[in-house]
Amino acid sequence: MQQSEAHLREAIALAYANAEKGGRPFGAVVVRDGRIVASAQNEVIQTGDPTSHAELNAIRLASRALATTDLSDCSVFASGHPCPMCMAAMRLAGIKAVTYAYSNEDGAPYGLSTAAIYDDLAKPFSEQAMAIRHLSVRLDGKPDLYADWRRRQG
Repeated sequence: MQQSEAHLREAIALAYANAEKGGRPFGAVVVRDGRIVASAQNEVIQTGDPTSHAELNAIRLASRALATTDLSDCSVFASGHPCPMCMAAMRLAGIKAVTYAYSNEDGAPYGLSTAAIYDDLAKPFSEQAMAIRHLSVRLDGKPDLYADWRRRQG
C-alpha cells in the first residue's frame, strides 16, 4: 500500500504542476514492477485535443518506452477518477489495475466529474444522448475489410 500511495502522490504532484501552468488538474503514471515507466499530465487545454487526458498520454508514452501495446504487466495511478475513454483505453492496453486519488464525487462541485457520461453509456444505444447507428456499408470490388486485414497479418 505504501508504494501505491507514493505512485498516487506522483500523479497528484503532476496534476498540481499542470494546474499551476493553466492546465487541467490531472496527472497519471504507468507502473511496471514497482517502477514508473511513464508519467503524463492532461494536455487538453494546451493542445486543444479533447482526448489528451493524462492517462492516455501516459499509456502512449509507456507503450513507446516498452515498445509494446501490451501493458498487461502494468498498473495506472491517476490523480482523478479516469473517464470512460481512459478506462476503455486501459482495458484495450491490457492494464489490469488502476488506482485513483480523487473521485467523481470530489470533482463534481468543480465540473470535473464524468459520472454523467458513465451513466449515459450504461444505457442502450437507443437511449443515449449521442445518436449511434450502424449502417452495413461495403466497398464494391473490395474483399471484406476485416477478412482482408486478417489475411495480411499472416
